[in-house]
Amino acid sequence: MDYYETLGVPKSATAEQIKKTYRKLALKYHPDKNNGNKDSENKFKQISEAYAVLSDTEKRRQYDTYGSAGFHQRYTQEDIFRNFDINDILRQFGFGSQSFNQSSFRAGNGGPSSGFNSFFAGGFSGQGGGCGGGCGQPVKGPDITYQLVVSLEDVLNGAEKQITLRTNGRSENVSVKVPRGIEEGKKLRLKGKGGPSPTGGAAGDLYLKIQMEPHASYERNGDDLIYYKKIPYSHACLGASIEVESLDGKTFKITVPCGTNGDARLRIKGQGLPSGPIGERGDLYVKVGVEVPKELTEEQRVTIESLKEMGL
Repeated sequence: MDYYETLGVPKSATAEQIKKTYRKLALKYHPDKNNGNKDSENKFKQISEAYAVLSDTEKRRQYDTYGSAGFHQRYTQEDIFRNFDINDILRQFGFGSQSFNQSSFRAGNGGPSSGFNSFFAGGFSGQGGGCGGGCGQPVKGPDITYQLVVSLEDVLNGAEKQITLRTNGRSENVSVKVPRGIEEGKKLRLKGKGGPSPTGGAAGDLYLKIQMEPHASYERNGDDLIYYKKIPYSHACLGASIEVESLDGKTFKITVPCGTNGDARLRIKGQGLPSGPIGERGDLYVKVGVEVPKELTEEQRVTIESLKEMGL
C-alpha cells in the first residue's frame, strides 16, 4: 500500500495538507456513517494507517527513505499505531468522544493490545452498531508494493526475474514472469507474498510496480521506440543511405532525404514494442540530428568558409 496514493496527496504535501485530506476522508468513510459497510470500513482502516505514518515526522522520514517495503520490514502495525490516539484526532474532526475504544489503534505497554487486533480483524466498538459479526476473525495481512525495474528488451521479449523477499528475518527467492509489452506503472501481483496477518490469517499480496530502466540508445513512447541518429551536415543537405539497428539486433537501411532538418523522424514499421503479450509491435522512429564537428581540418575550414560565402 502506498500511503500517499491511499490519501491521494503528493509526496511534497505539507503536514497541514495531509491532515486536511485525512479529515475529509475520515468523515466520508467513518463506520458510524456507513452502517457496517465493509468496503468503507476497510478504506477507513487504510487511510488511518496512512495518516498514522505520514502525520508522524520520524515515521514519514523512514517511509520516504526506505519505501513501502523497507518501511514495513522495520515497522510492525503495532509500531505504526503506537502513540497514535485516534479518539483525540476524531474529536478534532467533530466525532463523539467514544468513537473507538482507546486500545483500538494503540499497542499496550510492551505488546499489541486485544483492541488493536480486533480493529484490524474488522471490529469497531463505536456508536454505529459495534463490531458486528467480524470480531476476532482472522484478517488478511497487509499488501506490499515493490518497484521492479525492467529493460526495453524485457518488454520486447518477456522475461523471468528472480527477486529476494525478506520476511521476519528470512529470505525467499521468488521467480516473477514479466509479460511482453508490459507498460511502466503496471503492477504484477504475487498472491500471499505480502505482509503477515496480525491475527493469524492469510498473508497479504505482493505487488511489483513496473519501472523502466533507461536505455542507452532507445527511448520508449507507448509501443513505439525512438532512436536518435546524428548524421553529417552533407548528408542532411544531399541525402544519404544510413544503417540503423533495431532493439532486437536487426539492421535496416533507410534513406535520409535531401534537405533533412533536425526535426525529421524516419519510420521503420513494426520494429517497436509489442502491444501487450500477443499484440502487434509498434514502430521504430529514427530522429535525425545534424552532427557538428568540434574541430576542423584546414581543408574543411576553407571549404566551409566558401560555403558560407555562398549562403550555406
